[in-house]
Amino acid sequence: MTLTTLAQATSFGQVSLTYYLITSAALFVIGLIGFLVRRNMIIMFLCTELMFQAAAIAMIAFGRYHLDVSGQVFVIFILTVAAAEAALALGLVVLLYRRRETLSADAWSELRE
Repeated sequence: MTLTTLAQATSFGQVSLTYYLITSAALFVIGLIGFLVRRNMIIMFLCTELMFQAAAIAMIAFGRYHLDVSGQVFVIFILTVAAAEAALALGLVVLLYRRRETLSADAWSELRE
């Protein structure tokens, strides 16, 4: 099988790389705006996860476009970091809520020294 035949057999079909990148950028911007605007720690955490997923979509799309699996392998590492961050953030949110009975980031801003 030649490279052009392989590329035709595994093409994106009707959806090109541009659509995947636009979707990824839109998800990342939504996550970034949500992180900067909202002050609830759980919402900030979910927006961070949304940004991780946007980066994963872009890497998978680039890997598929270039017929290379390195983008997909890197996404596995991103998901591993996201899972560790989720466990740490959930434990931190529970600890902070038990101490102050609020999840507002403004209530915790005085921790800076």
